[in-house]
Amino acid sequence: MSGEREADDRRGPNESSVSLADVEAARERIADVVHRTPLDTSRTFAELSGAASVGLKLENVQRTGSFKIRGAYNKMAQLSPAERDAGVIASSAGNHAQGVALAGDLLDVETTVVVPAVTPAAKIEATRGYGAEVVVEGDIYERSYEYALERAAETGATFVHPFDDEAIVAGQGTIGLELLEQYPDLDTVFVAIGGGGLIGGIGTVLDAAERDIRVIGVQPTGASHAKPSLEAGEIRELADVDTVAEGIADTRMLETTFEIAREVVDDVVSVNDREIAAAVTLLAERAKTIAESAGAAPLAAALSDEIDLEGETVAVVISGGNVNLTEHAELTRTGLHELERYAEARLALADWPAAVGDVVETVTDRGGELDVLERARRTAVDHPNRTPVILGLEGSGPAHLDGVLEALSELEGVSIVERSLEFE
Repeated sequence: MSGEREADDRRGPNESSVSLADVEAARERIADVVHRTPLDTSRTFAELSGAASVGLKLENVQRTGSFKIRGAYNKMAQLSPAERDAGVIASSAGNHAQGVALAGDLLDVETTVVVPAVTPAAKIEATRGYGAEVVVEGDIYERSYEYALERAAETGATFVHPFDDEAIVAGQGTIGLELLEQYPDLDTVFVAIGGGGLIGGIGTVLDAAERDIRVIGVQPTGASHAKPSLEAGEIRELADVDTVAEGIADTRMLETTFEIAREVVDDVVSVNDREIAAAVTLLAERAKTIAESAGAAPLAAALSDEIDLEGETVAVVISGGNVNLTEHAELTRTGLHELERYAEARLALADWPAAVGDVVETVTDRGGELDVLERARRTAVDHPNRTPVILGLEGSGPAHLDGVLEALSELEGVSIVERSLEFE
């Protein structure tokens, strides 16, 4: 197939701590609990990426809104009676929290989940809705993780790690089994990397396939630890992270996932937050699916030209869809900016509010979509006898937006003071 591995590729016989048999056993264990999520092919994304076919593995429609229930249930279903009685504690940026909480509810195990302050409110409320106690502790995931370990030691509860556990990895790997069945001609798969549990599980399955399938990891540039670690042959930890994709904002892999990744990951691609926002936008517009930032990152990589996909059958794992609606709206607005389909301008109106009608009519006549039109706070740059107004405008592209703004500038009593986005 295209994209065959080089002769010096580090991948040899899979000697990792998780085997194909472990993943197959996990599938039997979780079969009555998880959904077999759809794989939705997209002609649009195939054309944009140059691939022959692109399939979206929609884990955002999984129970709890992400893939995490697979690993959490597989782990907790294997706890001893004594461990179940003692309860479990977990740390999470949000999705693992819901997986653990639902598994606890189904298995009648008391659960406590520690989340960082950056966790979206929707994820926290959903976790509580499954009956778990939620403790907000730490500004980033690593601080929550440390606190959860301390509390587990104090209470005797079993700590359920979000990724660095063979049972967790095996549960996530069930996605790989479904991919092979749903997309038998698969050549390349893009998978987000936070701590490495998801890509480790999927990679384990695909590594055992009868033919060569590329496994490409994806990280945000503000939390890109995997590639340096794999290139160095040892775990590299980031001092801090800075990304909108809080679901994969880990500072490092740990021993279990790192060793598996060394065996099964072919390459790692980094994408910036604006590229991720564009992918969130395209998923909503073209695929009619809601994805969180971490879930959209693999699509951003597939569309980035970093990996040659010409003529290939490509799977993109959309790992989750747990996002606040206000956050999703902000992401799509940023995504439209990135796609050069959104502009903002500061207008000065001589006749407020009568001139507003002329502005709305002009935008509509020119085929634009008015997103924001609101009176702004006056600043030193504003004319004292003009009303400052903020305009947010969606269009089909740079030329269209320029045309609408030009038409606005020609209106009597309307002038454009500033544009926040200029197209080349």
